[in-house]
Amino acid sequence: MASFFVSRYLLLLESTALTTLHSMPRRLFSVFLFCFFGLQSVFAQPQKPNSAEIYAKIQKLNFLGSVLYIAAHPDDENTRLISWFANEKHARTGYLSLTRGDGGQNLIGPELRELLGVIRTQELIEARKIDGGEQFFSRANDFGYSKNPDETLKIWNKDEVLSDVVYVIRKFRPDVIVNRFDHRTPGSTHGHHTSSAMLSVEAFDLSNNPKSYPNQLKLTQTWQPKRLYMNTSWWFYGSHEKFDKADKTNLAQLSTGVYYESLGKSNQEIAALSRSSHKSQGFGNTGVRGEDSEYLEFLKGDRPNDKTDLFEGIDTSWNRVKGGKVIGEILAKVEKEFDFRNPANSIPGLVSAYERIQTLEDEYWKNLKSEEIKSVIAACAGLYLEAVASDAEATPGSTVKVKIEAINRSQVPMQLNGITTFPSSMTTLQVTDLKYNENRTFDLQLELPSDMKYTEPYWLSEKGSVGMYKVDDPKLIGNPDITRQAKVTFNIGFGHTTIPFDRTIIYKYNDDVKGEVYEPFDIVPAVTTSILDKVAIFGDGKPKKISVKVTSGKNDVNGNLALELPKDWKASPASAPFSLSRKGESTVATFEITPSENAGEIHVKSIVTVNGQKLDKERTAISYPHISKQQVIKDAEAKFIRLDIKTGKEKIAYVMGAGDEVPNSLRQMGYDVVILTPAEINLERLKDFDVVMTGIRAYNVVKELEFKQAALLDFVKSGKTMIVQYNTLDDLTSKEMSPYPLKLSRDRVTEEDAEVRFLDPKNPILTSPNKITSADFTGWTQERGLYYPGEWDKAFTPVISSNDKGESAKNGAILVAQYGNGHYIYTGLSFFRELPEGVSGAFRLMANMISIGNSKQL
Repeated sequence: MASFFVSRYLLLLESTALTTLHSMPRRLFSVFLFCFFGLQSVFAQPQKPNSAEIYAKIQKLNFLGSVLYIAAHPDDENTRLISWFANEKHARTGYLSLTRGDGGQNLIGPELRELLGVIRTQELIEARKIDGGEQFFSRANDFGYSKNPDETLKIWNKDEVLSDVVYVIRKFRPDVIVNRFDHRTPGSTHGHHTSSAMLSVEAFDLSNNPKSYPNQLKLTQTWQPKRLYMNTSWWFYGSHEKFDKADKTNLAQLSTGVYYESLGKSNQEIAALSRSSHKSQGFGNTGVRGEDSEYLEFLKGDRPNDKTDLFEGIDTSWNRVKGGKVIGEILAKVEKEFDFRNPANSIPGLVSAYERIQTLEDEYWKNLKSEEIKSVIAACAGLYLEAVASDAEATPGSTVKVKIEAINRSQVPMQLNGITTFPSSMTTLQVTDLKYNENRTFDLQLELPSDMKYTEPYWLSEKGSVGMYKVDDPKLIGNPDITRQAKVTFNIGFGHTTIPFDRTIIYKYNDDVKGEVYEPFDIVPAVTTSILDKVAIFGDGKPKKISVKVTSGKNDVNGNLALELPKDWKASPASAPFSLSRKGESTVATFEITPSENAGEIHVKSIVTVNGQKLDKERTAISYPHISKQQVIKDAEAKFIRLDIKTGKEKIAYVMGAGDEVPNSLRQMGYDVVILTPAEINLERLKDFDVVMTGIRAYNVVKELEFKQAALLDFVKSGKTMIVQYNTLDDLTSKEMSPYPLKLSRDRVTEEDAEVRFLDPKNPILTSPNKITSADFTGWTQERGLYYPGEWDKAFTPVISSNDKGESAKNGAILVAQYGNGHYIYTGLSFFRELPEGVSGAFRLMANMISIGNSKQL
């Protein structure tokens, strides 16, 4: 995951001033969408570019060169370089992130794994809107930190990921490829990082070989990039001093500290805005100004004579396209004669160029430049086209009212020659003149097909593997975002030329505080359900009440709800009827579940039956102010565990850190858990509790803990227990996190099945109230733990040891010390992953840590 120190440190070189890596949890973020180039968001307010931005788009029309930046994760990309290529050179610039960042941590909420991947996907899309790039992904799943590329490429399907890299190169057709990482240094950084570079180097040659992945050629063509570079920096050399002394014969130095007068921003300021989109990883960035440089090491291809001219020998004019010379002449004249006071004067020339683009034989340039020039024509005309659904969501087979708006805010004559709706491909002949500043609106009825797919991330629609997403449709590979089928095409006539302008149907409303709010128009199931406890612990064999929420996706829904259980588990009642009269209405049904007599775990599914149709989907909404609202549709499942576990009656105060779901898991175990704010931490308040537990990264993100440490340690000294979950080395709020000296390291055990050895077998953490055995460390997910302490005072007792293959033992996973009459425990084990995933041994081990105050032995 890119949040590992080496990655974070390297990537923060994008700013000459290193900024705070972490922000306060659950902070409300505001996003300034600096829409320079980039594509219009379906859900953000439509672009209304000013003259300077329109002129920049025209310049981009006249540059036919492209660059593809390749790395492993969201936030690996160098936004300063992407912005420079897109905005200074006017090149088509893409970023291929091999993964969607599922394996990282989340500083803004509890979402992990695929839900975090959805968030980080949207953060990358927002970043590209700002810096002017385009976004691509492979099918590789970020399974967590990997120490070498051999492990990475074993867990990923190397051939499939390499195929995806080749496919993106063939579709995007970059003249220049830039790698973020070094393919020659395996083991020096995240295995995903090195693998991204290795696959890029290999794909550079394969993309032009018709024998490589020949099935792709049904959808695209072979392509040979001109040259390949690595985006190096002083970090790769060990220090600024070593880099200053290094031989730079093979390096190109690019002056990227550009100031864009018409925009009032430096390249670095644009890049910082882009980088600050990565809020879930705490990459808020401060823009800088002045001279700045990026270095590219030439790796292979055609070496340019002028090292600073990456496009040397590449015709980036319209002359590179058969039939493009005349188009280039027309657009050069448009650019030269552009009237900043009246951009509409450029429309006749732009329409003429558009007509000629339609005659090109090269489909790549025809499609690419058609979309670009349509955007410029609409901007010059102030042409506002919008299709707004009456509701935010609809079900397959329903009819939706859509409000159409079209207005021409220029003096150029044009007509609305008709509207075509999709996916039904129905054309409405609504011919009308679009006179200057006269708003044309009307309503139409959109009939949705009964087999229309739900709106969801396409890469999550089928169950994948630990290392790979499953994508059945090859045309979707590489695509960054959800594919939305509900669209409208406005056919606008400019004299004898009709130009189609596509708009995705959206939903919008007015908020009393925010004003006009845009949201996606989603296709949803008629009914969704959610088992409220995703992991339910049955520790004593007694029946337990389980609640299931039922939500309607349309009006007037009646049916029955049931839980799908094995024969040795029982539910009472067997089913529950429900009736929901309005779309969006919910009800909760409660079942009493009697577990099996035998220990074990089961996956349970909630199913509703409506008019004989069985529906078994859950809808998860993801809503943050800095990204577009998202929904994930998945099977409505939970895990029930008949667990042999003993717990005490301890009352726990939990101090949230970067965000996790551990408190819910503790409640499932039967504990009374209260989440305390930093302001509530004082001895008077703490006397009501037996245990204080801090969430992940609490000492990184909760600044107030620096001033609360004395009270917390006095709490321990009085005879209570404090459990501190993992923190990173970066920006610790307190140097005295522990009552005794303890130094964090970057030690981690990434192999979730690594052998665990007991260093102190009689320690109560391993014996009471549950006898811990090696079986309790089976079934762990993603990793054992991370950021273990590397050095500690002799007052601490290390409890367990483990290590990845070929490495030395890591003994800092659990450290316990007596302090006064109480106990202080530091653990780097990844409980924040294991407990929400229902890993039985993690629950038993956590129960022992919580109960250590009841043991007389240490």
